[in-house]
Amino acid sequence: MSGHADFAQLAEDLSPEDVRHVLDVFAADVRRLVGDLNAAAVAGDVAGFKRVAHGLAGAAGAVGSKALEQTCRAVMGRTDLNSGLLAPLVGRIDALAELALADLAAFVAGLGAAPGRR
Repeated sequence: MSGHADFAQLAEDLSPEDVRHVLDVFAADVRRLVGDLNAAAVAGDVAGFKRVAHGLAGAAGAVGSKALEQTCRAVMGRTDLNSGLLAPLVGRIDALAELALADLAAFVAGLGAAPGRR
């Protein structure tokens, strides 16, 4: 893993099948939410952008994708956010989401190789 996400806690708490399910749901949520961020950016909807960033931060935090979570939380707290800043932020968040999804794919691929897991 590249270190952008740490899914190990899930593997300690859940069976490999349950981990795969949680991470599949996370992957689908990330893709949907990044699309929603882009739509809010195109519309210039700052409040909507912050709402979606909140949802993405929660999803990322729940599975251990710290960089994505922290970036989304920072966006939520910005008081200077305006419609002109949204598109570059989508690019940054999308890049972090892609890194988290790559980490996720590597982690899921290794689930069967780790002995001693439930």
